[in-house]
Amino acid sequence: MSIQRAGGGSPRRIGIIVGREWSWPPAFLDEVNRRNAGVVAEFVTLGTPSLDDLLPYDVIVDRISHEVPFYRSFLKHAQVRGVRVINSPLMWTADDKFFGATLAEALDIRSPKTMLLPNKDYIPGIKHDESLRNLAFPLDWQRVVDEIGLPCILKDAHGGGWRDVYVCRSLEELLHHYNTSGLLTMIVQEYIAWDEFVRCICIGRHHIAPIKYDPRNRKYHEETDYLPREALRQIVKQSRRLVRALGYDMNSIEWAIRDGVPYAIDFMNPAPDFDVNSLGPKWFEWAVHRMADVTIAMALEDRDPPKPRAGALMGGRRPKLG
Repeated sequence: MSIQRAGGGSPRRIGIIVGREWSWPPAFLDEVNRRNAGVVAEFVTLGTPSLDDLLPYDVIVDRISHEVPFYRSFLKHAQVRGVRVINSPLMWTADDKFFGATLAEALDIRSPKTMLLPNKDYIPGIKHDESLRNLAFPLDWQRVVDEIGLPCILKDAHGGGWRDVYVCRSLEELLHHYNTSGLLTMIVQEYIAWDEFVRCICIGRHHIAPIKYDPRNRKYHEETDYLPREALRQIVKQSRRLVRALGYDMNSIEWAIRDGVPYAIDFMNPAPDFDVNSLGPKWFEWAVHRMADVTIAMALEDRDPPKPRAGALMGGRRPKLG
């Protein structure tokens, strides 16, 4: 592959990397291109990138690199070279749900009590009596139950999409699901028996759509008056605080409301579900238009090249062209 940036006067470019989703990506591309804002959007095509390739994109929207490591490696390269990547592959790689709970606490945001568990299994090269000398063994499961309570939630610290998530109503259930978790790193969390459930779609660190959500049936609702206005205002404010701390320009945050108090229970969703069959027409259109707004503005920015110093690589910057 030989990637060449267009010459002066050519439009800025937005690329998108996707997996098995068929409604949002083409709608987003059509919306950006329809606006004739001096920006064109297209699917990224990759072959065998090299260090010497010139990158044609000002912004790349990443929807699938968590499943395809090749994409993740390319996107880290692109970010260092000055492309604005949504979301930063460096932050996304570093993120996990235990870190998220720690971050929420540091931001004075309520979240469930959380404990981190050592892996159940390891790769063959790990010898328990030599490689794991820093681990206390056996685990004090009674302490886990006493601190977190029952029922509790066991989930993959690096997972998403409700995969490998279990409601455990007894110590026996907790041990059963932990013992079948294999190489995953699991966390155990307090179960929040919620009165209302909200999923916020967050785009660009400012646009927040607090949507009534039914996690049992995986269904969004269009009603907007399901919570008092002040409660919704607080959820939006705290969602902005979280995405700005994470540096995410595309995310979803789940809030469980118990006795009027919102608990941030999951906010590591840097490739949120944007499918029209999930969001419904109203919120689907919202996601299409807001992402077009944000990415076009990013693509049109003139930014200085990134500096190779600590912290400088978390937000990609487009180099000026001679």
